[in-house]
Amino acid sequence: MADLILSNARIALEDRVLHGSVVVRDGRIEAIDEGVSGVGEDLGGDYLIPGLVELHTDHLEAHYSPRPGVRWDKTSAIQAHDAQVVTSGITTVFDCLRMGSDEDGGFDKGEMRDMADAIQAAEKDDRLRADHLIHLRCEVASDNVLDHFADFETDPHVRLVSLMDHSPGQRQFQTMDQYTLYYKNKRGLSDAAFDRFVESRLALSAKYSGIHRDTLARICAERGITVASHDDATLAHVEEAKGHGVKLAEFPTSLEAAQASHKAGMSVLMGAPNVVRGKSHSGNIAARDLAKLGVLDVLSSDYVPLSLLHAAFVLADDIDGIDLPSALAMVTSTPARTVGLLDRGRIAPGLRADLVHVRRSQGVPVVKAVWRQGRRVA
Repeated sequence: MADLILSNARIALEDRVLHGSVVVRDGRIEAIDEGVSGVGEDLGGDYLIPGLVELHTDHLEAHYSPRPGVRWDKTSAIQAHDAQVVTSGITTVFDCLRMGSDEDGGFDKGEMRDMADAIQAAEKDDRLRADHLIHLRCEVASDNVLDHFADFETDPHVRLVSLMDHSPGQRQFQTMDQYTLYYKNKRGLSDAAFDRFVESRLALSAKYSGIHRDTLARICAERGITVASHDDATLAHVEEAKGHGVKLAEFPTSLEAAQASHKAGMSVLMGAPNVVRGKSHSGNIAARDLAKLGVLDVLSSDYVPLSLLHAAFVLADDIDGIDLPSALAMVTSTPARTVGLLDRGRIAPGLRADLVHVRRSQGVPVVKAVWRQGRRVA
């Protein structure tokens, strides 16, 4: 007997949408049958799509530190984060943990290791519904980033490492106008305090960024960890990323960097909120423009979990040349392939039965049910 039959669904395959049924056995997709079936759970003509794969989200951090200086109970924060991502259709999530701190804040050494241990303990206790893996966000200009990274040197859950530098005049903050808005105005720094802050950041970047990038890229190559480069802005940044074996170009801030990264075979990742809003919150390039040019490969929910699913439908509705299977690939199969997870991200026989029942006639899609490895989790 089959474990699960989902019938009368518009099944989102890689190349088309098929009206039919999916048969699941032992947590994997057994068969895909076209046409109306009189058996199984009737999805009423709604969509059945692969479980979404989220590579970059700061959402857990927002639950753990909901206000400056506040630390929430780790298990409670993890469960709240997990519940929201699963009910947004995300069945595989890479939890971003910050490596490196400075005078602007961050987390103490050992704090993110404790968070990772809490995630793994929650999994063992069957508290979580999504599959949780680790993405280490490494601030290469920080003097203690390698010290923090050392806490994860034997952790097999680490499958993605991003190399980032948020110094003034670099990458995300190519102009001082952007940097001033983000760090001075929003944080209420005086002119003198802001000048000292900028001077310190520039000195740290000059001293540490290059050597830390090289060291972290080498360690990741030795351990088989996928490397991402964050906020590349110039062709020189892209060339540097190629030399470091980067597979994922996260949030490139210029068109030339996005095009060069895509041409080099990297998966270009942009924020789903950028797609939904139609623009970047920090004034950089619009994800829809990259989609129109065919150089957008992966979406990330970043700070709004439901935006991942919503953005896929927006792209299919609004961008010529992007149909629903192509848009859904940006949140399912392409991110999965980029990090070497070849057992998920598609509805195909033999793959994990990570599936999402979606109802959508217009506007924001609604997640009606979620299965991970054939087990209903939402």
